[in-house]
Amino acid sequence: MAESPRRVLFLTGGSRGIGAGVVRYAAERGFDVAFTFRERRKAAEAVRAGVCESVEGARCLAYELDVRDSAAVERVGEQVLDDFGTVHVVVANAAITHAGLAFSTADEDWRAVIDTNLSGAFYVARQFLPAFLANGFGRFIFMSSIAASGMSGDAAYSASKAGLLGLSGALAKEYGRKGVTSNALLLSLFETEMTLKELSAQNREFYAKHCPIGRIGQVPEVAAAVLFLASEEASFVNGQELGVTGGLDWLH
Repeated sequence: MAESPRRVLFLTGGSRGIGAGVVRYAAERGFDVAFTFRERRKAAEAVRAGVCESVEGARCLAYELDVRDSAAVERVGEQVLDDFGTVHVVVANAAITHAGLAFSTADEDWRAVIDTNLSGAFYVARQFLPAFLANGFGRFIFMSSIAASGMSGDAAYSASKAGLLGLSGALAKEYGRKGVTSNALLLSLFETEMTLKELSAQNREFYAKHCPIGRIGQVPEVAAAVLFLASEEASFVNGQELGVTGGLDWLH
């Protein structure tokens, strides 16, 4: 394996939105970055190329991966370790949603959301645990949501995001004494391509009006929280659920 003089961050779902923002932010702050995409190859390549062009000395590689496939997670994980030497930070960001009332949620839709958002996060964490333990240092960061306490019209997404809190807490307790921390971010609404596409102007105005901060969140604000949890300074922050919500927690 090649040795890396820099910290290495691995993130799932980095071709757009919050994931792409974290990739760029981490690279700008001295991390080498490996990230995954499932279908958006051109978008992923644009993120990778943008980082390499704008951040001197940065290593940034993109890998095609469907996190629902545990064998694929193992295969890609081994390739990442071969390419970078090790991994110090894992950000479980890949997620999908299926809007609809619980009564109308089909089995296949439920499985797709749970398998992507929750099982995929577990497969990735399990894959990189040996590297964390070998280093005596590791940071798991799970992208959860205020929907974890239940959001009307999206039972599968809510359940998956709640499951991440349990997964994170278990890892925190099992491996905290080994230099490995595990935390979850509880996110509200952020300015992303998906938000712009799917949220009506009326709903945007509603969220901005009722958020105590008075606006929708910005992606760099999530990225900054991720990099704090990834840092040495956060070594005593373990098993926590950090809200990055603007105070919007109560609204859903």
